[in-house]
Amino acid sequence: MNKRIVMMASIKQDVLYSNEELTKENEDGISILFYLQRIYPDEWNNFTQRMHAVRNENEKKKVDMNEEIQKWASYRAQTLSRTVRGMMYYRQALELQYVLECSGDSAVSEGFQAIKEGSEYYGEYAQAMANLKFTYVISCEVYGALKKSSDARDRSCYLNILNLMLKYPSLRVAYIDEIKETVNGRSQKVYYSVLVKGGEKLDEEIYRIKLPGPPTKIGEEKSENQNHAIIFTRGEALQTIDMNQDNYFEEAYKMRNVLEEFLKPHHNDRKPSILGLREHVFTGSVSSLAWFASNQETSFVTVRQRILANPLRVRFHYGHPDIFDRIFHITRGGISKASKTINLSEHIFSGFNSTLRGGYVTHHEYIQVGKGCDVGMNQISAFEAKVANGNGEQTLSRDIYRLGHRFDFYRMLSFYFSTVGFYFSSMVTVLTVYVFLYGRLYMIMSGWQNAILVNATIYRSKAPEEALATQSVFQFGLLLVLPIVMEIGLEKGFDTALGNFIIMQLQLASVFFTFQLGTKAHYYGRTILHGASKYRATGCGVVVFREKFAGNYRLYSRSHFVKGLELLVLLVLYDVYGESYHSSTIFRFITFSMWFLVGSWLFAPFLFNPSGFNWKKTMDDWKDWKAWMGNRGGIGIHPDKSWESWWQEEQEHLKFTNIQGRLLEIILAFRFYIYQYVIVYHLDIAHHSKSILVYGLSWIVMVTALLVLKIVSVGRRRFGTDFQLMFRIFKGLLVIGFISFMTVLFVKYGLTISDLFASILAFLPTGWAILLIGQALRPVLKSSGSWELIMELARAYEEIMGAILFLPIAILSWFPSVSEIQTKLLYHQAFCGGLQISEILAGRR
Repeated sequence: MNKRIVMMASIKQDVLYSNEELTKENEDGISILFYLQRIYPDEWNNFTQRMHAVRNENEKKKVDMNEEIQKWASYRAQTLSRTVRGMMYYRQALELQYVLECSGDSAVSEGFQAIKEGSEYYGEYAQAMANLKFTYVISCEVYGALKKSSDARDRSCYLNILNLMLKYPSLRVAYIDEIKETVNGRSQKVYYSVLVKGGEKLDEEIYRIKLPGPPTKIGEEKSENQNHAIIFTRGEALQTIDMNQDNYFEEAYKMRNVLEEFLKPHHNDRKPSILGLREHVFTGSVSSLAWFASNQETSFVTVRQRILANPLRVRFHYGHPDIFDRIFHITRGGISKASKTINLSEHIFSGFNSTLRGGYVTHHEYIQVGKGCDVGMNQISAFEAKVANGNGEQTLSRDIYRLGHRFDFYRMLSFYFSTVGFYFSSMVTVLTVYVFLYGRLYMIMSGWQNAILVNATIYRSKAPEEALATQSVFQFGLLLVLPIVMEIGLEKGFDTALGNFIIMQLQLASVFFTFQLGTKAHYYGRTILHGASKYRATGCGVVVFREKFAGNYRLYSRSHFVKGLELLVLLVLYDVYGESYHSSTIFRFITFSMWFLVGSWLFAPFLFNPSGFNWKKTMDDWKDWKAWMGNRGGIGIHPDKSWESWWQEEQEHLKFTNIQGRLLEIILAFRFYIYQYVIVYHLDIAHHSKSILVYGLSWIVMVTALLVLKIVSVGRRRFGTDFQLMFRIFKGLLVIGFISFMTVLFVKYGLTISDLFASILAFLPTGWAILLIGQALRPVLKSSGSWELIMELARAYEEIMGAILFLPIAILSWFPSVSEIQTKLLYHQAFCGGLQISEILAGRR
């Protein structure tokens, strides 16, 4: 059997929960230990009984109960200690296999006693063979900093990693050491890549290699973390493992069989360069979101990987736990491309590199490795955003171009639709909705719709609408569920798959997948336009927590809420002014799918938020929202504390874009001027006039509103503190002037209530267009002194959007039954499994 190395990248994740972390309560009175006790009640009861028996048997030997509780909790969360314990099963399996082979047939016929005697006799030889065949390297770049730190949490993390090395002799830790040295009479920082192992009580240094500079500052942090450690690996096979993975003792026995796959020739007598393995997701039993995510991930790592490998032959490296032919890859560029930004999804580029250099990628499902997925709405969305950003960067990379040129036509199509094509299609799906609604709006407002009504031949033609009705079915997010149904059907039977499909739809899976469609389209499109992708840490938390309204707004404002409100305005105008097909079923079906899209984008984060409709917490959310909006930003103010800091951070992508990106932003913003242009001519006050003066007068109203906003913002900043009375009188005069002006319009010029609502729909998009153009021209406006007006305009729009989103949530929170129904939908599996989810959500108070 070939020698094998397991390598894992770790930055600063939880290693072993401390007593303080386990017992610390959040705002709802829930601690990690309390949560795990409710999620795993049977295992907790077994643990307490086992510890009671151990203490009775070893009365003289003191058992550290706190340490055992720490281990019990850490082994049921996504921690480094759980991953290390799982990977070390490989070593145990090697030792046992050695004993069985050396013991001969008697070990099988005589059973456990023969194996036990063989272990005692061959123990040292078995350990030596295991040391020869297996090594586990953790690439933890911050280990040196943790070792030197005086922070209590950092010291605890360092000691926990040290204890793992002392416990497992095959474990190695690679880190980057930063020290100061005097070179040519000057003190400067020097960087070393260091490998350590566990000694008697402390770590012992094995190798130290000087580096030309800080590697994680040059390229992507995670991939550079792997690259600096790969020089410490030995052997022919290298398995990459992530922090959220686990292993099983029975699966470890199959590793010898898997490694034999490297010797088996495949297509054109080519031997594999990457062996893909199946993964078992163990985090799908808590909530409906965790179930959706685990089903989606399971289908990806099983049936999709199987088809991509054979017959399509376009499987690459999509992450861990694939096994690399180490000799092949270390001589052809390594396993992680690490150029800043472009290699954000570093794992798939290693697959691209392997294929371009003549490698062959296979997939094997007779062995599996455990994996933990994200379980909360925000975690899942952050992961989807990261992957969408990575696919955007892949689209712009040379690797995609080169592979597309070297594949034959059919393999190229398979490659396209299994990688960047999926995200491009998602973006086109969303763009199609925009094009359809803007086109219909133009037809309605321009009078083409009346021509259709007059022309009987055109009016009776339903073919375009029937085609739209067909494709609108797939806007429900059903396509993303089909691979899940196929995988469940293949493994558990199609009757089970059909039942799960129905349950998923009752638990609003379509809402979830439609929302994720918006996530993919937004972040992929932004990356194509501007680049500047960044790594998004999703975390590996275990506690079901409730996200505040302001937190959800920060995460989804630009990706979903703004787009959802734009589509909402289009649908309202379409419904109010359109008359072509109001009486037809096709019209209702088409528009219903779009209303469903809008509802999913606007309210899915609150619908899947635990206790999202609790009245007391909703009112606390409103206070938190107002405090966040009112706090001034500045240097060092975190975006979670101030709207201004968050707003500045949201525009970071424009700092890295070029002139073409800014120009495209401005061109796209011009679509919002359509509303004002088409609506003002349909107002009653316009008296059916088509003169350009009507449009000109509307702009006078808009400019006046902006001037008033500018005056109020300047007055608040200069006189709001020292001259409060004068400022209030001034605002009162503005209100009186506004009421007088509106009265004149109502009485003398025939303004109606419907005109008032229509004007709001006309002028709000115009102001938003001015805001977007102002953000794109930020350097120019800052130099001209007009940036403060843009900021105040943005604040006004954020408050309006926040109020629109919060109002339905507050109304639903009045009814206690809504919160109960939401809890049943979110935690159906938990209730069916007997979990005490109500205690978790209610907390201890």
